[in-house]
Parts: sequence; C-alpha cells; structure tokens
Amino acid sequence: MNNTIELNKKCAFAFLETLEGNSVDMVFTDPPYWTLNKWRNVGTTTRLGGNSDKDKQTGWFETIDSEELWQLMCELYRVLKKDRHCFIMCDGQTLKWVLGYAEEAGFSYFKPLIWDKVSLGMGYHFRSRHEFIVMLDKGKNRKPKSLSIPDIFEVPMIKGGYPTEKPQGLIDIFIDQFTEENEVVVDPFFGSGTVPLSCKQKNRIFKGSDISDESHRYSESRLNTLF
Repeated sequence: MNNTIELNKKCAFAFLETLEGNSVDMVFTDPPYWTLNKWRNVGTTTRLGGNSDKDKQTGWFETIDSEELWQLMCELYRVLKKDRHCFIMCDGQTLKWVLGYAEEAGFSYFKPLIWDKVSLGMGYHFRSRHEFIVMLDKGKNRKPKSLSIPDIFEVPMIKGGYPTEKPQGLIDIFIDQFTEENEVVVDPFFGSGTVPLSCKQKNRIFKGSDISDESHRYSESRLNTLF
C-alpha cells in the first residue's frame, strides 16, 4: 500500500494506542455500535455475522458496546490535535451516548449534522432516511473553507456495496473542508475504505484499522485502482 495510506489489521483500540497524542488533524469514523445486534435479531440489517461469546457479531465485523464507546471517545480526544475536529457517525438510538461521552471525554462543542440518504432505509415506524454525523471540537472551531454549506447533506446511499458503506461524495465534503494536503486523517473502523480512498485522491495522509479480512480485500481493491 502507498506510504501515505496506512491500513492496519488491529482492533480499533490497539491501533489508537500506537498513535501519539495530539498527532491527528481529523477523525472521521462510523463505529459498529451494539445497537446493530438488535436489528440483526429482527432481520432488518444487512449481511452481518452471528453472535460471539460476548453477544457481538462475528463475520465481517463485531460491534462495540457502550463502555467501549466511552473508551473510544477518550482515545479519539487524546490523539486529535487541538483546534481540530472529530466526525463520528451514528443513528438516533446511539446519538445520546455519542453526545454524552463526547462531553465527558473533553470535547468542547457538539453539533449533530444530518446525512439525508435520499432513499428509505430499513425499519417499521417512519422508516429511516437519515443518519447523524456528529461534529466534535477539541478546542476552537477550525472553520470550513466554505461558510455556505448547510448542516444537511443530501447524498444518495450506496446500494449493494460493503455493509454500511458510505458514499465517497459525502466523505469528500469533510476532507475538503476541514483538512489540507499532507494532513493526517484517522478512521479506526475503515470498513469499505471510503475514507482512505478520499484521502488518497486528495493527497491526505490516512491512518486507520479494521480487523475484517473482507474489509481489507474490499478497500485495497478500491485503492489499487488509483496506483
């Protein structure tokens, strides 16, 4: 893999431990929350594995529980530089934990942004068409390059790709607006590889990890098309 793109095969916490404090210019990540287990049990989520002895999913990825989310927020705060941003994706069920733990971990400002996926997702009552992208500040706001961008992003969801794959057009907005060339972007759950792909195309340094073999195969096949 190109030396500006670092793909590790460690659990998120072991990977984050390798990073120095105050060394990262931006975090963008979509953790596999424990709430996915609920939807798997009722058959309304896609292509996920069975349960492990910790009552998590195996296969392509496992979930983190609420205690691990708290640990994650503390680590993301530690590695992020002052006056930089962490963007963490979540749904309505996990939003309260993300906001609460972020404040406890030390983040100074919180703004839930909305990704409008255009198409309806799964569910029963008022089927989901959006997810949250929570913007967290460590210190002061680093202003985006454009002040005309709204807090709702209307970008069609990916259908038939890697589970929970996010469209590159969505990720590109945040890479463009909040980082400069050769700055370091981190995703400890890189999944489909969309964040490293955006970083490679935009000359950012990417460091991330995922324990899934399938994630590495899928991500590397996408990245190899650029070399």
